[in-house]
Amino acid sequence: MAHRLDFVTDKIVDLKKAKHRMAVWRMRGDKIVFTNGCFDILHKGHVTYLAEAAALGNRLVVALNTDASVKRQGKGEDRPINPEDARGLVMASLGFVDSVVYFDADTPLDLIADLQPDVLVKGADYDPDESDPVKKTYIVGSQEVKSYGGEVKVIDFVEGFSTTAILAKSKG
Repeated sequence: MAHRLDFVTDKIVDLKKAKHRMAVWRMRGDKIVFTNGCFDILHKGHVTYLAEAAALGNRLVVALNTDASVKRQGKGEDRPINPEDARGLVMASLGFVDSVVYFDADTPLDLIADLQPDVLVKGADYDPDESDPVKKTYIVGSQEVKSYGGEVKVIDFVEGFSTTAILAKSKG
């Protein structure tokens, strides 16, 4: 029997393996949900969001920003707090996460186009109906997902939980 940590680390895959896995899931008739983010310090808001995203299908794929990608987002000099391998391991340890794949670009657009998930999910600060890519509420990849019949959904935040707020509180 495989070691439990192996079970978790096997969820962390590259693009080629993610595509293969998704092809197998599709042959089984699974509905594949995709979301992305930094998930720097995992908290109740993240876990609730990811659990609700997972409930929209049979499989959840989480695209995780690499450290370099996080730094380019301008979240602060000290971000990410946790390196990508640590964030990936924590993410993969969640029972409702089926695969974790890293992306180094500023957006996951190419990854979404390659993987073609059935459902694309973001937080409620985005608008699934926004079609102007310049708008802050636009969901990257939404037009591509809709073009092949996929769905784009948003999930409400858990009030009072954000990595930025946790970091501010820890600094006093």
